[in-house]
Amino acid sequence: MQTWSKNSTMLSFHRLACVAGAFLLLIGGFDRAAARPSAVVPHVLELFTAQGCTGCAEADQAIKGVIGRPNVLVLAFPVDYWDYLGWKDTFARPEFTQRQAAYKSRFKLRETYSPQLVIDGRSEGAGVDMARIDSASAAAVRRTVKLRASRGRVRVSGRAPQGGADIWLVRYDPQDQPVQVKSGENRGKTLSQQNIVRSLVKLGRWHGPGATYDLPAASDAALKTVVLVQAPRGGAILGVAQF
Repeated sequence: MQTWSKNSTMLSFHRLACVAGAFLLLIGGFDRAAARPSAVVPHVLELFTAQGCTGCAEADQAIKGVIGRPNVLVLAFPVDYWDYLGWKDTFARPEFTQRQAAYKSRFKLRETYSPQLVIDGRSEGAGVDMARIDSASAAAVRRTVKLRASRGRVRVSGRAPQGGADIWLVRYDPQDQPVQVKSGENRGKTLSQQNIVRSLVKLGRWHGPGATYDLPAASDAALKTVVLVQAPRGGAILGVAQF
């Protein structure tokens, strides 16, 4: 028959306590990691394309090579000014076209065009130039504004630029969306688009140092939510958070 001494019993309890403590520390670490927002601050890549644009399909495919990078957030904004060619873009909204028009003024462009890629509201170029994306994303993002969401609201804090900044609510669909184009220049083609913005709402103007904004409920639970803090009239993106 096995016997236990006082010392062996105490040693067993000590071992059990150590194992339990390690387990609690591990669980606590998981909890803190889950509660802590991601330390990665992404670059924001805005791609303006249209289903009626013959050169846009290639850009839509090329940008998929960037989606999924931890330091990059891709937002696809379908525009409507190519609809006159015979096919009405199924995802385009006037507010997306207006957003691109703000960049036209911001960068002093002669005309609005697509496909166009805007990076962090600081630079723009035609199509999806992987070398330019790699160069931009290799540099650390410096954001002067912090955002934190809780219970359907977002808190914005930090130093606002002179004249304030705009707070934008963006909701996009991360799923790949195939579209069969039945007329126009892309007639007969099936286009594939991803990270399509489905809603763009200006929550208000922020003047610092801290303010809270209500986040309206999403129309579709599958949509991802992003809040951007941006200098007015298509200026630099100062803060970004994904929820």
